Amino acid sequence: MRILLTEDDDSVRAFVSRALELDGHSVETACDGLEAMDRLLASDGEFDLLVSDVKMPLMDGIDLAHSAARKWPGLPILLMTGFADQRERADDLQKVIRDVLTKPFTLQEIRTAVSVAGAEKQQVA
Repeated sequence: MRILLTEDDDSVRAFVSRALELDGHSVETACDGLEAMDRLLASDGEFDLLVSDVKMPLMDGIDLAHSAARKWPGLPILLMTGFADQRERADDLQKVIRDVLTKPFTLQEIRTAVSVAGAEKQQVA
């Protein structure tokens, strides 16, 4: 599965990226929502999954999810956050996102969430 991972924290980005690559996924990374949108536009949304932190500088994960869902409605989106108020902000995206993972999460939790989101896309395709 080809995944775009958007996370502003270098250590979290490296942890999640490495875990998903070890599971056989192709992972491209972005450090904020603007960079992620640039990558999505450059590939015309040709990713199997967008995984994004909610709270980031420049463009947060909520705005990224709204923009990506408008342009590529079939793109599965998985959000991550360590802030309860940010998780509540994501509730208005229930029709667009697959899940919101609360940080800190375990390696198994991110692997399972990605696996479920990927399986849902395959069923739709």
